[in-house]
Amino acid sequence: MAEYWHDAGCAFHPASAPDYLPLEQLRMLQLHRLQAMVSRAYENVPLFRSRMEERGLKPEHLQSLSDIAKLPFTVKTDLRDTYPFGLFASPMSEVVRVHASSGTTGKPIVVAYTKEDLDVWASVMIRCFAASGLDRGDIIQNAYGYGLFTGGLGAHYGAEALGATVIPISGGNTDRQLMIMKDFGVTAICCTPSYFVHLIDRAPQLGINLKELPLRVGVFGAEPWTEQMRQRVQEESRIEAYDIYGLSEIIGPGVGNECWAHSGLHIFEDHFYPEVVDINTLEPVPDGAEGELVLTTLSKKAMPMIRYRTRDITTLVPEQCKCGRTIRRISRIGRRSDDMFIIRGVNVYPSQIEAGILAVEGTLPHYIIILTGEMGLDEVEVQVEVTPEFFSDKVGAMEQLQKRIGQAIERIINIRVKVRLVEPHTIQRSEGKAKRVIDQRKK
Repeated sequence: MAEYWHDAGCAFHPASAPDYLPLEQLRMLQLHRLQAMVSRAYENVPLFRSRMEERGLKPEHLQSLSDIAKLPFTVKTDLRDTYPFGLFASPMSEVVRVHASSGTTGKPIVVAYTKEDLDVWASVMIRCFAASGLDRGDIIQNAYGYGLFTGGLGAHYGAEALGATVIPISGGNTDRQLMIMKDFGVTAICCTPSYFVHLIDRAPQLGINLKELPLRVGVFGAEPWTEQMRQRVQEESRIEAYDIYGLSEIIGPGVGNECWAHSGLHIFEDHFYPEVVDINTLEPVPDGAEGELVLTTLSKKAMPMIRYRTRDITTLVPEQCKCGRTIRRISRIGRRSDDMFIIRGVNVYPSQIEAGILAVEGTLPHYIIILTGEMGLDEVEVQVEVTPEFFSDKVGAMEQLQKRIGQAIERIINIRVKVRLVEPHTIQRSEGKAKRVIDQRKK
């Protein structure tokens, strides 16, 4: 079955991409790749083999795609428990690259790639950029971090393979980012949405009007962001903002991407098989029902992942997209199950608070949620930056704005929160993933 592992390095043409495969042909390809991948994991990864044996499963028991539900889940702690190379299915002589997480909460997550895996990664990133309306001749400023983080190199090699010009600027150094963007005639930028908001804030202080630049596309990912955030970004920069999805455990960026219809993210399911399961029972739910996204790699050689629980909350969209792609979509991910915090028995997500804030004119998409309290008497304070014209000495106007924000948040989460307005540029900016919640509660 080796021929099914190596089909990603060819030249890309959108009309012939696997995005448009007839469904019957796509399902046959998925089953064939699933069977080969599970066999590889069973033979080479002790953790997978022992878990399948516990269930009385062998690779030959997979006779249809629905049989995937019989396989065991994989979770992030499995990668930490087998640190560093315990989930590798390829010998180190075939591993040409490793990436890793920051490891701020313990051992880092280590992921591996063979040459064939890197070909697949480049091919799905090409498809992401093509879905975002990019092609040869575009100048792409890649402000994702390089190094052990997968974002920078993943986007870099995909953009090069597309034939675009890549500026490997990485994250940080905001003033230089804006200078390069202006002087080099950048047409697209890749970064986190919160960092692009920071660029929007900083540009006028340097005398740069983003609306007058050739910049026309933003490919934003690595953190949840709301539709309200997209609207604010597009209004203030006159770009078209696309959502890209990925995670290191699966491959990095490139698992899915929006198209021009902006009605969900197409999952490149010829390489990554998607399921959505109930967050409590972990049983598969019907298309259109909300749950946790579970992904299985179908062509990863160095480090196959079987039914990886992403913790991302979404739905599988059953209708075919207006763009004509036959691969399925997920609704855009606004929250993660592990981002959730509980206040007075109510489950709250930062994205819900963000939606309330941005529904009120005069606010900026910079905020911090501070949780305080002890013995169950929890309180929520939301610090929100406001525009300079709203931040004034007129106490009445500020109080009214504060009240409107509090009411907008309460309508969404059904909890009253304390709102504190702060001056522009006082909340610390992030050059990577934004930290939104500070939990100061006494346990």
